[in-house]
Amino acid sequence: MARTTYDELLDAGVHFGHLTRKWDPKMSQYIFMERNGIHIIDLNKTLSKVEEAAAAIKQIVKSGRKVLFVATKKQAKDIVAEYAKGVNMPFITERWLGGMLTNFATVRKSIKKMSNIDKLTKDGTYTNLSKKERLMIQRERIKLETLLGGISDLNRLPAALFLIDVKKEHIAVSEALKLNIPTFAMVDTNSDPSNIDFPIPANDDATKSISLITGIIIKAIEEGLEERKREKDDEAEKEAAVAKAKADAPEVADRAPAAEGKRSRKVAVDATAAVADEAPAAADSTEE
Repeated sequence: MARTTYDELLDAGVHFGHLTRKWDPKMSQYIFMERNGIHIIDLNKTLSKVEEAAAAIKQIVKSGRKVLFVATKKQAKDIVAEYAKGVNMPFITERWLGGMLTNFATVRKSIKKMSNIDKLTKDGTYTNLSKKERLMIQRERIKLETLLGGISDLNRLPAALFLIDVKKEHIAVSEALKLNIPTFAMVDTNSDPSNIDFPIPANDDATKSISLITGIIIKAIEEGLEERKREKDDEAEKEAAVAKAKADAPEVADRAPAAEGKRSRKVAVDATAAVADEAPAAADSTEE
């Protein structure tokens, strides 16, 4: 079943591009026509590209890896943050710090600093500080939360990036390229799709368009997480069955020697009886 339809894309305004004078020639393959000085995106290509992107991102999540959502533009930040939180994925919606991927170790130190501040407030050390020190720490905590709160649980580099507006997030794209991290993105007619592994030609300014495309990606992630959970449950059942079989095996082995002993004793008794029957016959033949 298709993840979306032509009509849904049309209703969300996914087909509206930028003014023709602002276009990027590399987007020509995704442009259907020009109308009133605005480029119209080919929704048939959008359909195929969003299916391709959703299938790829589903496999990434199914393998247990994380996808980082990046959307710092005003129209997208709240939508993306809400969606990403729903599937427990990391996100950046305020400002992309230079070196967030290429200098990830330093970013992790800042995240650790944020968690240390939280520990101070819990163990009572925070209350022993002066008012000025508490105020400074509180301000720093708010700043770190704003910038890095969405990636506080990200312990290693993400397996992929999903971006809204690659032109605005060009630093994130260049860092992903350096580290060979796959990129998924909504690409408008004023953007360069050549550096994106899975470009989705779509209007990246309208909230309806952003919500629809991001929602499709989120559903693919949910499917990947569900399949991963099912596979884990199946593996757990198999391991339990194997463990049970191993536990039952010694009992079978213990019963087997006992049965074998009974059979050997029976054979011995039968042999003794046969010898006893032959003995009188032998005696009789000797007397004759």
